[in-house]
Amino acid sequence: MPTLTEDLAFRGLIHQVTDPALLPRLDDGGLTLYAGFDPTADSLHVGSLLQMCTLRRFQLAGHRPISLAGGGTGMIGDPGGKQDERALLTREVLDGYLTGIRPQLGQILDLSDALLLDNSVWLGSLPTLEFLRDVGKHFTVNQMVAKEAVKNRFERPDQGISYTEFSYMLLQAYDFLRLHVDHGCDLQIGGSDQWGNITLGVELIRKVCHDEVWGLTTPLVLKPDGTKYGKTETGTVWLDPGRTSPFAMYQFFLNSADSVVGDYLRYFTFLEHAEIEDLDKETAAHPELRSAQRALARSVVGLVHGESEVTRCEEASAALFGEEIAGLSEELLLAVTGDAPTTEVSRVEVLKGLALVDVLERTGLAKSKGEARRAIDQGGAYVNNHRQTETSRMLGPDDLLHDRYVVLRKGRRDIHVLRAV
Repeated sequence: MPTLTEDLAFRGLIHQVTDPALLPRLDDGGLTLYAGFDPTADSLHVGSLLQMCTLRRFQLAGHRPISLAGGGTGMIGDPGGKQDERALLTREVLDGYLTGIRPQLGQILDLSDALLLDNSVWLGSLPTLEFLRDVGKHFTVNQMVAKEAVKNRFERPDQGISYTEFSYMLLQAYDFLRLHVDHGCDLQIGGSDQWGNITLGVELIRKVCHDEVWGLTTPLVLKPDGTKYGKTETGTVWLDPGRTSPFAMYQFFLNSADSVVGDYLRYFTFLEHAEIEDLDKETAAHPELRSAQRALARSVVGLVHGESEVTRCEEASAALFGEEIAGLSEELLLAVTGDAPTTEVSRVEVLKGLALVDVLERTGLAKSKGEARRAIDQGGAYVNNHRQTETSRMLGPDDLLHDRYVVLRKGRRDIHVLRAV
C-alpha cells in the first residue's frame, strides 16, 4: 500500500510545497488541513473536484480536512486567473450560492472527522482598523504586487486591479491564521494559481504566532488545449445534477482525449496505481476501446452521484444506439440526445403523417430526397433506432416517444431529434 506522499507523487498532485520538510510528515497522519472554495455560482464544478478529492486522500491517510466555504471572500473575489475585474455579488445572491455549494463540500468526506466552515463567520464582523493593524502591517505593497495574480493585472494598465481585489490575498491569509488558531490547521492546499495567497498565509502565521505551517499546491485541471477548467458561460461541468445531469457528466469523461485521460484518472479517481497503469498501457495499445475513459466516467459519476447513477448512465449510453431508447424516461432521453440538433414540427403535421424521405432532407441528415432514399435503401436510416427499409415510410403519432420526440439517425453517429409542438 503506497504512503500518502507516494500516492500524491504518482498522481502528479505535488506541484509546489512551501517546505520540502512537509512531505515526510504527510505519511504520519495527524495534520489538520484546509482547502477554500469561493461561491462563484450555486454549484461547484469539475475544476473544484480535484481539491475535494485531494482532501479525501489526506483524510484516508489519517489527516483531518476542513472544507472552507468563502462566504466572506466571495464578497470580494479572487483576482487570480482573471484578466478583468470580477462583478461583485450581492449578499442575497452570495447566500443563494452558498446554499448550493455547502452540501457538495462535504459529500465525499467522512464528516465524522472533517469540518465544514464558512469564513463569513469571522470576516463578516472583522473591524477594518483592527484588520489593517493586525494583518496589513505585516506585508509591504511591494510583496503583494510581486504576487503572480496581482502582477499579471498590473501589466495590463488598461484593466488594472481595484483595491478591493488587491486586498483578497490578505483576507485569505487571515483565513489560514484563524483556522490555525481556532482549529490547529497547519496546512493549506489549493491549485497552483493559489500559490501567492497560500504563501502569504504561511508568512502571516509565522509572524503572528511564530509557528511553522505549510502550503501545498496541485496542478490545475487542464483541457487538451492547455486551458483551465472552471466556470465559464458554456461547457462547464457542474457537480449539481440539476445543472449537469449525471449522464452529461458521464459522457464528458467518456469523451476525454487520450492525451489527458491518464491525468484525469489520477486526479479524480481512487483506483489503485496498478489499475491506472494497466489502463495507460491499454490506451496506448488499443485507444479505440476507450477502456480508460470508461473507467474514468464510471469512477467520477459514482463518486459524485452514486453507483445507481452509474448503472443508469451505462444503460442510457447503450440505449443511445439501441432499440432500448424507447424505454428511457423523458429526462434520460433528453440527456442522451442533448448534443443532437433539434427540429420542431407541428403536431398537426405529425398527425397527418410526414414522409421519412422529406424529414431526412428537412433536418439536414440528407442533402436531398435522392440521398435520403439511398440512405434508406442501403439500411443507413433509423427511426428511434429501428432500421428503416421502405422509402415510402411515413412518420406518425405512434412514432412519438413521450408523445413528443422522434429520434432520427443516419449511419452510426448522425443523430437528429424531431420535436412535435
